[in-house]
Amino acid sequence: MSNNNGNGGKCPVMHGSSTSANQNNISWWPEALNLDILHQHDHKSDPMGEDFDYGEEVKKLDYDALKQDLYALMTDSQEWWPADWGHYGGLMIRMAWHAAGTYRLADGRGGGGTGNQRFAPLGSWPDNVSLDKARRLVWPIKKKYGNKLSWADLMILAGNAAYESMGLKTFGFSFGRKDIWHPEKDIYWGAEKEWLAPSDTRYEDVDKPETMENPLAAVQMGLIYVNPEGVNGQPDPLKTAEQVRETFARMAMNDEETAALTAGGHTVGKTHGNGDAEALGPEPEGADVHEQGLGWNNPNMKGKAANAVSSGLEGAWTTNPTKFDMGYFDLLFGHEWELKKSPAGANQWEPVDIKEEDKPVDATDQSTRRNPMMTDADMAMKMDPKYRAICEKFMADPEYFRDCFARAWFKLTHRDMGPKSRYIGPEVPAEDLIWQDPVPQGETNYIEEVVKEKIDDAGLSISELVNTAWDSARTFRGSDMRGGANGARIRLAPQKNWEGNEPERLSKVLGVYEKVSSETGASIADVIVLGGNLGVEKAAKAAGYDVHVPFLKGRGDATDQMTDAESFAPLEPVADGFRNWQKKEYVVKPEELLLDRAQLLGLTAPEMTVLLGGMRVLGTNHGGAKHGVLTDRVGQLTNDFFVNLTDMAFSWKPADKNLYEIRDRKTDKVKWTATRVDLVFGSNSILRAYSEVYAQDDNDEKFVNDFVAAWAKVMNNDRFDVKK
Repeated sequence: MSNNNGNGGKCPVMHGSSTSANQNNISWWPEALNLDILHQHDHKSDPMGEDFDYGEEVKKLDYDALKQDLYALMTDSQEWWPADWGHYGGLMIRMAWHAAGTYRLADGRGGGGTGNQRFAPLGSWPDNVSLDKARRLVWPIKKKYGNKLSWADLMILAGNAAYESMGLKTFGFSFGRKDIWHPEKDIYWGAEKEWLAPSDTRYEDVDKPETMENPLAAVQMGLIYVNPEGVNGQPDPLKTAEQVRETFARMAMNDEETAALTAGGHTVGKTHGNGDAEALGPEPEGADVHEQGLGWNNPNMKGKAANAVSSGLEGAWTTNPTKFDMGYFDLLFGHEWELKKSPAGANQWEPVDIKEEDKPVDATDQSTRRNPMMTDADMAMKMDPKYRAICEKFMADPEYFRDCFARAWFKLTHRDMGPKSRYIGPEVPAEDLIWQDPVPQGETNYIEEVVKEKIDDAGLSISELVNTAWDSARTFRGSDMRGGANGARIRLAPQKNWEGNEPERLSKVLGVYEKVSSETGASIADVIVLGGNLGVEKAAKAAGYDVHVPFLKGRGDATDQMTDAESFAPLEPVADGFRNWQKKEYVVKPEELLLDRAQLLGLTAPEMTVLLGGMRVLGTNHGGAKHGVLTDRVGQLTNDFFVNLTDMAFSWKPADKNLYEIRDRKTDKVKWTATRVDLVFGSNSILRAYSEVYAQDDNDEKFVNDFVAAWAKVMNNDRFDVKK
């Protein structure tokens, strides 16, 4: 047949949609504001449907049967991927560890709470070689328990079960991690353009680990923690110790927790470097379709666990790698160590002299014994004075070590789950831990309107009411479920002193609220939110609309003793576009900082838009600044911001860095001033489309209703203790 469409034999469908060669809007206009981060995890990608509630489904799980199936899996070595010493424990622990270990304190992103190791880039990181096999090994269990067991929960629980099967009494476990269904491609993992690029690229000075770029924690692109061979692959245990200390601190661990995790993690299992790393096939994301999602095909494995290659280092840390014991300390401190090369050419430490019976047997051939090895990070535990002192304490008290490790492992695998009220299952520990940010249950036996009347009688302005509530709630991070208004920690250190919270104004308002709280029985946390709601309602009424902002009673008031002040420091906002403020000038554009804050608050692009426009007309700018207050009716909840932003009677001209003048086209007089955060809602085509909706003559009421709904969402983000 002839082809008459003028395209010859070309395929009539679009090519290149999955390649970097395909140009998209960001490719053409790289400076354009990319709103994709606000569209992560759209419900359209979720096959479970909007009515599916994993928190309720997982409660139907047969927990005991699941644990027994996991225990059985550990020693059911499968021919297609044989287990080291016939036990998958080390591999399952690594899967759980590398899922949880991406967590970082700076922005709460990463961690094992979403099952994102299944997707790129994490699933194809160099540090995650062979974890695709671990996930396939547990697939029959996921298949069996189906909707009642998320991948996120299963991956972490497999690590717990592995430790338990090897003799450790774990501290506990919580179900409740809900799976995501596409990559979190907008998480910033570093600016490098290649895997394992020298770590210098993310430090101002690699010899000063504290200069690592925030919010990063791992030392190189594609690693979970530090390079096991040393800084940039150059062994130097004391130098490595400082990188370990900084990296684990950025993951919310102190020195004792770090030493416990290192020792406990390396008490079982082994590293893999008995072969040619260059012979491995491409990672899962780069493999051909016949690999069916598996990567790093090893042509030289020949069915033997001993021939696997992952990190490139080769060997076990202990004499009995399938038993949780004190063997790590026995070998590390009982021998002198020297630098050697693994079969794959990696730098590793091996004992100078060791008895044959103290060597671990080969992972496949139990008639052969192999030298143990240590990484540069292990040697840091021996050579760094602080870590050594902690390890000596562990050696003197094995039960203390076991307890410290079990607690640190629990923290590692649960840190990103948020408050204890989100925990589910029979193994949830009874003990309240300070890193869980505990909040007592608040009083509900009071009359909401009485509280609001007392607040109103105090004569606080709308901006004081709204700002205090906003500043209390805006600390919420959906990334790790920390922060928010519950607990009223805005009245405690360090939050009460944060520049962004305007301490003088805050102190004045809190003085009023403490009195209202004592008179009504409502918690200060509830009073703060009710005050904000009152401000919104008054502003709406002034604009001609009677609205009631939804409210959930029962917030509690945390105390200093319940607050790990140091761990709250990273929650301090360095910018808040909603209040048109940033602490200083940053490399990142102000509008990008706004997106980051909006995403952590769980806002959609329309919700972000309506909230910002409403906050402007309410006069809530930091310090009372007038930039972006595009209204002559400040304090009334009107759509004036959008009306005037889209009005072609005005022109917009740069006046200074991040400052613009809005001038009357006829008179050229300055009517208003604005910042980039304001003007992006008129310049970005997507945000302008939302702004035009709210500027329409028939949408002033819609604007008010949408603002109220978005406001209530922010105020209630952290109410995991109640059904919303």
